[in-house]
Amino acid sequence: MKTIMKRFAADESGATAIEYGLIASLIAVAIITALTTMGGKLSNTFTFVSNKLNAS
Repeated sequence: MKTIMKRFAADESGATAIEYGLIASLIAVAIITALTTMGGKLSNTFTFVSNKLNAS
């Protein structure tokens, strides 16, 4: 029983999965922030082009 507990305490495979999950979530937050910022600017650009096309 003692050796099983030592192996369990030394096993770090779960920690690696958690680290990858944290990195993926940080990347997702960065992408969402960038797309939100670009989305507003892109919407303004399409509105401008649409208005110019309708005016001509």
